[in-house]
Amino acid sequence: MASDPVEGFAVPLDAAWSADTVAVQAGRPARRAGAAMNPAVTMSSTYVQDAAVEYGRDGNTGWEALETALGALDGGRAVTFASGLAAATAIADLVPTGGTVVLSTVTYFGVRNILERLEAHGRLRLRMAPADDTGALLAAADGADVVWVESIANPLMTVADVPAIAAGARDRGAITVVDATFATPLRQRPLELGADIVMHSATKLIGGHSDLLLGAAVCRDDADAEFLRVHRHDHGAVPGGLEAFLALRGLRTLAVRLDRAEASAGELARRLSAHPHVSSVRYPGLEEDSEHERASRVLPNGSGSMLAFEVAGSVEQTDAFLDRLRLVTHATSLGGVESLIERRARYAGDAAIAGPTLCRLSVGIENVKDLWSDLDEALRATLG
Repeated sequence: MASDPVEGFAVPLDAAWSADTVAVQAGRPARRAGAAMNPAVTMSSTYVQDAAVEYGRDGNTGWEALETALGALDGGRAVTFASGLAAATAIADLVPTGGTVVLSTVTYFGVRNILERLEAHGRLRLRMAPADDTGALLAAADGADVVWVESIANPLMTVADVPAIAAGARDRGAITVVDATFATPLRQRPLELGADIVMHSATKLIGGHSDLLLGAAVCRDDADAEFLRVHRHDHGAVPGGLEAFLALRGLRTLAVRLDRAEASAGELARRLSAHPHVSSVRYPGLEEDSEHERASRVLPNGSGSMLAFEVAGSVEQTDAFLDRLRLVTHATSLGGVESLIERRARYAGDAAIAGPTLCRLSVGIENVKDLWSDLDEALRATLG
């Protein structure tokens, strides 16, 4: 678990510590009498010259502390960005001009939009293949430069066999990028499984309180990390000092939040599977789920707090169900302490992969009995 500390954030980490302990301890200032336990929030765009940091795009102590912690958790070199999509855009620029990216068919439409736009401008070539069919994905990777998958796919909850994909990509001369936003470093460490870069939208579970935008990329290779740092500087996609502070504070409680939300997600998935007004449930933690066997291998520490289910009714009934919910909020995003739900096919980017009544549920830390009561009551009231 240990990672070389950034100067000034030098609390030594024990390699035997578990990930939830590292999440609490990594990235703290060096201990000395009277020193603060937490890094300061540095709010300055300008610095006195003749030092490594002379301007706000050069660096920030808040970024450094958060990057130290994320790097320790994922086992690589972390670079933070203004958002998850800013991180994805920087990673995409690692692809050589005219190069090829293989992207999972089921993936967050924001990343897909970035790569499709680059393809439309002749910057790269894009191939789509299903990440849950490792053979098909690797067949598409012949001659490719990058294979890009999600550990748990948004919004269908399919699971990528990261070790097999990373090994196959390497054999073909490609690097592997894994978006582990749903899994977080506490449920999967893709670099340990052979991936080259792991990406997080820290806006979500890492921040955990729906109050910031921030992204991160954690690299196995120092040269990749340096490229991303320069890209961030030159393109201006820097996180704010306060946002970095809040993301690091959120990271400290990730283990307890995720444990609670995941337990509730499993219980809700089981209950929804038996509900008369639900036609299907997607959650890798269910034994009957088609992804369960793969998830038990590549996500041995848990299946996360996200699930999806299809309402056994019309689009109009599904929308009425969502509007009737009183506790679960009908809103986009995910990973906060509050439970959020939305019908994903309402977005053009997801309409081609999500059924018209598919609802993605981000389970928060509310009492699971209250969550179930809200879901069950709204389903029965709108579908009879």
